[in-house]
Amino acid sequence: MKTDVLIVGCGVAGLYCALNLPKEKEIVIVTKEEAELSDSFLAQGGICVLRNDDDYKDFFDDTMKAGRYENDPNSVDIMIRSSRSVIEDLVSFGVRFKMDGNDFVYTKEGAHTRPRILFHEDETGKEITSHLLAVAKTRKNITLIEKFTMVDIICKDNLCSGIIGHNDKGEYTAIRSDYTVLATGGIGGLFKHSTNYRHLTGDALAVALRHDIRLQHIDYIQIHPTTLYTNKSGREFLISESVRGEGAILLNSKGERFVNELLPRDVVANAIFEEMKKEGSEHVWLSLSPIPTEEIKNHFPHIYQHCLEEGYDVTKESIPVVPSQHYFMGGIDVDKSSKTSMDRLYAVGETACNGVHGKNRLASNSLLESLVFAKRAAFDITEKYSPISDKAEISVSGADYEGYAEKYKAAVLDAIEKEKLSHE
Repeated sequence: MKTDVLIVGCGVAGLYCALNLPKEKEIVIVTKEEAELSDSFLAQGGICVLRNDDDYKDFFDDTMKAGRYENDPNSVDIMIRSSRSVIEDLVSFGVRFKMDGNDFVYTKEGAHTRPRILFHEDETGKEITSHLLAVAKTRKNITLIEKFTMVDIICKDNLCSGIIGHNDKGEYTAIRSDYTVLATGGIGGLFKHSTNYRHLTGDALAVALRHDIRLQHIDYIQIHPTTLYTNKSGREFLISESVRGEGAILLNSKGERFVNELLPRDVVANAIFEEMKKEGSEHVWLSLSPIPTEEIKNHFPHIYQHCLEEGYDVTKESIPVVPSQHYFMGGIDVDKSSKTSMDRLYAVGETACNGVHGKNRLASNSLLESLVFAKRAAFDITEKYSPISDKAEISVSGADYEGYAEKYKAAVLDAIEKEKLSHE
C-alpha cells in the first residue's frame, strides 16, 4: 500500500492532524484496535482554554508551576495562544461543550488558579473524539484501517518512508508514505495499574529506540491520584480531577481530611501513598458530600452510574480510591512543528514530547496540547510537502519480528529505568 500521509493512531491527535491536511492528499490512518478504543475517548474532565487576555499570565504560570518549571516556555506559549482557535474548530465539528445561553461554562481542577476548563458532562474526551472520528469518516481522502499493529518503520539514511505492521490475523505488510505521523498514545499497558487501555504499550517508543530516534524525559510518568479501587483485572476507572475541583474531599480511614485536594497531581498522589503507608491500607476514601446531589448527577453522570454498578452511591457514601499510572509526559522528542529527529517523521499526542507538560501535566492540558501540536504537524507537512521518489515494493516477513511485543515492552521499560537512574 502507498499513500501520501500515514498516521499511526486515531485518538484526538491523529484524527485532528488528518482533518487539517489538504483534502487532495491521500491519508491512511491505522489503529491497533477498534477506532473507539483510544484513550482520548476516556478523558473525563475537560479541555483548557484561554478565557481572555487577562487569563494568559495565570494560565502560563499554572502550567509551568505544575510542570516543576521543567516545561519549555515557548511550547507552553504556543499551546495557550492557539487554544481559542482549536475550540472554534471543535465547535465547528459539532462538539457540544456545556453552555449557559450563548456563553461557555467553565470548571476548575487541581492547580488551576481560576476556572478555564470547557467540558461535556464527564465525557469530554468521548465528545471530542467521536465527532472528529465521524467527520474523518466522511472525508473521501481518508482511509481508516482498524486492528493494524505497527511493528517497525521503513527508513534509510535517517529518512522515514512508511511503516511495517500486521493485521489481526498476523499477516504482515508494508505501507509506504511520503510523510508518517506517530500518534500511538500512552504507555499504560506496560504497568499493572493504569487508567489506560491495555493495548497502549509504547509501540512508537520501541520503534524510536530501535532506530535511534531522539527521546526526551521518558521517565516523566504521571500518577493520577484518584481511580476507583477494585480487585477486578483490566484498566482502572478514573474519578476525574474535576470532581475534586467541584468540592470533593479526600479522607483517611478515620474520616479525616489529610491533603489539599487541589494541589498538583503528583503532590496529591504522594500524600495518598503516605497516608496508605501510615495506615497500612490499600486505598483512601473520596467523599462527594460537599457537591449537591443534582450537580453530581448532571455534571458527573457516568462516574455516578459506574460507581453505582460497582456498589457505591456517591450521593450517600464515600468511595475507595487509589493512585494509578495515568499519563506520559515524556516521549519522542519533537520540535514546535512536531517533527522528530528523523526526516519526514512526526509525532503528536501523548507519544510525543514537545516540552509543554514538563515534569507533571496540569489537569486538562492533555487534549489541548495534543490538538494544538497535531494541527501544527499538519500545517508543517502541507508547507514542506514533496513526494518521495523511491516507493519501491519491499519484502516483509513476520519471522523478522517474532516475539516483538514482549521484546519491545522490555526495551521501553528498561529505557525508562535507565533514564530514571540518570536523573537520580
